[in-house]
Amino acid sequence: MSAYKSDFLRVLAERGFIHQVSDADGLDARAAAGAITAYVGFDATAPSLHIGNLLTIMMLRWLQKTGHKPIALMGGGTSKIGDPSGKDTSRSLLTTEQIDANIASIRKVFARFLDFGAGAIMANNADWLDRLHYIPFLREVGRHFTINKMLTFDSVKLRLDREQPLTFLEFNYMILQAYDFVELQQRHGCILQMGGSDQWGNIVNGIDLGRRTNDFELFGLTTPLLAASRTVVPATAITVCSVPASRTRSPTASRPGRCGRLPALTSDHLPVPAARTSVAGPSRSRITSATSSWRHIR
Repeated sequence: MSAYKSDFLRVLAERGFIHQVSDADGLDARAAAGAITAYVGFDATAPSLHIGNLLTIMMLRWLQKTGHKPIALMGGGTSKIGDPSGKDTSRSLLTTEQIDANIASIRKVFARFLDFGAGAIMANNADWLDRLHYIPFLREVGRHFTINKMLTFDSVKLRLDREQPLTFLEFNYMILQAYDFVELQQRHGCILQMGGSDQWGNIVNGIDLGRRTNDFELFGLTTPLLAASRTVVPATAITVCSVPASRTRSPTASRPGRCGRLPALTSDHLPVPAARTSVAGPSRSRITSATSSWRHIR
């Protein structure tokens, strides 16, 4: 779509955020007509977020700045499984206490980007996933998914192509993520799920589930992945940033070699899709200040 009417999509397009949209005309019309509610999901598998999360965080920020309602969905439930997307092996299983501590830490990060006093919401999918009953869930939700289709999604197919094991636990992840979308629509009137381009299949699953179960009109939007300049691995697998100051060596220090300098970025705009980071090898897993990347992306 060449020209968006809504401020929200126009701003995202100007900054190179948009990779895919399920129905650009329909979403643009809804966003231009009035306030919409949208969400991005974040699993709490660590006490901080990665540099790859910055794009989706900024989508939420711009959503609120253009008059809409953002939801940061914490995966208190799905973090007990772990998203298999882009992973060759299963994630280590975390305890409920570890997940809760991670969520508390990550909330401090979001408080810097979203205004929770002005309508932004931080939800936790453990509030509904932990209460599901297995047999009723299979009958009401599981029947809308076919193994044939699930095997075609990258999160499954790539793992199997590499002859790496995929557990039944992980195989259920895409169903739970789809269910999250429907649940957020029922609870908060959420009509849009956003995420990185690697989440497209999971987002489409949620759109389809909402249509099949409740005749909802839902939308999906993805952003390009930030990737390391020397590899094709998403930056989310490489470096961590945007953590509370207490977790960093200096809350104001700029460490471009450790959090990743983004040479194609200016202080005002994101680049065109396929922006790359330059990540120093020995220290690439170091937790650094949000300031290091915030000055590039805003």
